[in-house]
Amino acid sequence: MRKAKYRKRWYLGIPAKVGIGYEAFRCSYTPSWKKQGTKYLSVTGPFRTKRGALWAQKYGLFNPFFRNVNDAERMAKLDG
Repeated sequence: MRKAKYRKRWYLGIPAKVGIGYEAFRCSYTPSWKKQGTKYLSVTGPFRTKRGALWAQKYGLFNPFFRNVNDAERMAKLDG
């Protein structure tokens, strides 16, 4: 099993070129402005599960109940 430091985790980014909406992606390092600055305006994460990241991608935009990663994980679990 890989160490937690090198394990790919799920993140949610706002694409720089499109400008609106979220894009879920996996990354083995912590995204920073130097590494992801040209591709994403901002990044949220890491998410514990893929289900939480995909829920946030689909329903998170303009959702007043989605404030952080834990909210997305909880609502994705309730959503089924």
